[in-house]
This record gives sequence, structure tokens and C-alpha cells, in this order.
Amino acid sequence: YLLRHAKSSWKYDNLSDIDRPLNKRGKENAPKIGQYLKKKKVNPQIIISSPSKRTLSTAEIISNEIGYKEKNLRIEMKLYAANLNDLIELVNKLGDNLNEVMLVGHNPSFTLAVEYFSGELLENLPTCGCAKIDFAVNTWRKVGKNNGKIKFLISPKSI
Repeated sequence: YLLRHAKSSWKYDNLSDIDRPLNKRGKENAPKIGQYLKKKKVNPQIIISSPSKRTLSTAEIISNEIGYKEKNLRIEMKLYAANLNDLIELVNKLGDNLNEVMLVGHNPSFTLAVEYFSGELLENLPTCGCAKIDFAVNTWRKVGKNNGKIKFLISPKSI
């Protein structure tokens, strides 16, 4: 699962980008997406999040909604400013004991990753949008260009 953080606030001029919180809409949309994911029986073995405040908040809300233990949430510094190659490397280094993984991060790299893995043109993964991609490989090391299939793509507007 590739989940883009929910809508963030630009209200505080003095905050650095990494410290920007969710805005009202983001706080409303994240639980909606989480409830949808729970209905879809989404049950990742691990959730890995960017360290930014808005991203961690999104990951925590989703975790609560789907019943994932928040204390197991893993923070990956590389996800904050990740480019497509960073995401590919992160996915390729996942342990083969993991079958279901959720990454929570940022655009433009998440949109590019969905397109890269699936071969489908997406243009934009909206805020709080989530793509489930299945791969017909037996090791994360083999996950690569065009070898995934989008199983669902949701956004707050689509549900």
C-alpha cells in the first residue's frame, strides 16, 4: 500500500515543512480512509512512515482505524525527501517474511512509484489517497517496473 499523507495546514508561517500538521480536512479525511481500509480488511504487517508531522499523524489515524498497533509504526527518515529510486530501494530491501506492507509518505514520489510499479498513468495520487498494488513475485527484491497491478486506488473524494 502506498498512502499519501492527508491534507496539511499552511496556517503557521514559522513552521518548517517537516513540522506542518494536518489541517481540518486532513483530520476528517484520514479516519474516512482508515474506515474504508478496515472494510477492505487491510492488515499490513508493518506500516512505515515518513517522519513529518502530517505523515505521522496520518499513519497514526489509519493505524487506529484498522487496528494496527501504533507502537509498531516504523519511522523511515528516507521517506521524507524520497525520490522514486529511494522508494524502489526501500521496497526491494523489505524482508521476505512480510507479505503486506504500507508506506506512508509524500508526492511527487508516491505518484511516480504507483506509475512505475503498475505501468499505469496516474498523474496524481491525491492527499490521503491510497493505492494497493499486488506483485506476482516471491521476493521484494524482484519488485520493479511494471510488475505490479493496482488492486484499488482510493481517495477521500472517491469514497
